[in-house]
Amino acid sequence: MPLAKRIIPCLDVDKGKVVKGIHFLDLKRAGDPVELARRYCDEGADELVFLDITASPEKRIILKEMVENVASETDIPFTVGGGIQDVSDARLALCSGADKVSVNTAAVENPSVITELSQTFGQQCVVVAIDAKRRQERRRYAIIMESSEGACWFEVYTYGGRMPTGLDAIGWAMKAKKLGAGELLVTSMDADGTENGYDLELTRNISENVDVPVIASGGAGKLEHFLDAFTIGKADAALAASVFHYKKYPIRVVKDFLRDNGVVVRA
Repeated sequence: MPLAKRIIPCLDVDKGKVVKGIHFLDLKRAGDPVELARRYCDEGADELVFLDITASPEKRIILKEMVENVASETDIPFTVGGGIQDVSDARLALCSGADKVSVNTAAVENPSVITELSQTFGQQCVVVAIDAKRRQERRRYAIIMESSEGACWFEVYTYGGRMPTGLDAIGWAMKAKKLGAGELLVTSMDADGTENGYDLELTRNISENVDVPVIASGGAGKLEHFLDAFTIGKADAALAASVFHYKKYPIRVVKDFLRDNGVVVRA
């Protein structure tokens, strides 16, 4: 029996409110994080991701009280990211109610933090988030793929999508796994908020090159997009925000559609 695929709503939080934009820009308020967390648990979400999206750019730690309030409303695995720099920050998030922590900027700037977190809390607690943007120009050390648009690679960005790093996303994913990442949260910045579908090339190439779970993120807008993430993108979980925040598709509708199309999902 294959492992069940997971459906994960995402709460991008800025100044205490859930926000959503397109390509990480033009953020608009989408609701209260505690109320949304409660609704998603009731609707059958498998997990929940809480990202304090301005913590890294503002160089501050997570909103501890907000994490506690969201955790108090959930009985499903809960991942917290944003501004986590080290073991101390991760411990604060976990003690505030998180089950897992997500690192992006800190991991790129200090890759050893992945190993430190994994050795301290266990690999299953460590999610490395990868925000990537499609590039057409060739790079010497990038893993180049032939896409419908020609040769391309995917560049990793940090600080909430503000800072290009020159890192190739597939190569970085492989390194993060070796350093101790237990899961990878892969977001296509090109697809984010567009509702035009996940970047299946990005997701599939990472999924095929690592042996830890991969969460597809960025672009869900139709029921078929979730199916594609699992069947074509080879993802283990699909994360979405807009379609859930604005009640386009309740989570149970997504799961029923997937089940009807042969994808194993949890009840």
